[in-house]
Amino acid sequence: MVKELRLVDGKNNQLGIMSLQEALRIAEERQLDLVEIAPQANPPVCRLMDYGKYKYEQSKKEKEAKKKQKIIQVKEIKMRPNIEEHDYQVKLRNAMKFLKSGNKVKATIMFRGREIVHAPKGEEILSRMAGDLKEVSVVERSPKLEGRNMVMVLSPKVDKKK
Repeated sequence: MVKELRLVDGKNNQLGIMSLQEALRIAEERQLDLVEIAPQANPPVCRLMDYGKYKYEQSKKEKEAKKKQKIIQVKEIKMRPNIEEHDYQVKLRNAMKFLKSGNKVKATIMFRGREIVHAPKGEEILSRMAGDLKEVSVVERSPKLEGRNMVMVLSPKVDKKK
């Protein structure tokens, strides 16, 4: 419990350093709450405010911030090491669409059975995809073998004009 505190009113006007009892009396007279806003200061700083109204304003600000937030999802594109050219182009178009809508893309090459010996071919496909998408994406994680899958993560390029 503190003996002295610095009191500030709702309009940020300094009311001075006073005892806790005096600050509580002033708060009661004005029908406001006494809220400690800087406990680490010496003496601690307290403000006179309507705490219910303050909490309501804070929740409104949080809701507004949540509305403006964009949720980034990770979309996965799965391929095999012996993918045909047309299938590759379809996967490429899908990846382009995902990146343009602001999502990350996880490109996976799946190896089955003895295909694992063709790991360099899988890396070649992923590197080609990264090259084909370099205008709209940045390689966040380069191709890496994880068990029987080779994974690469691409994230959308951020516009510096905004």
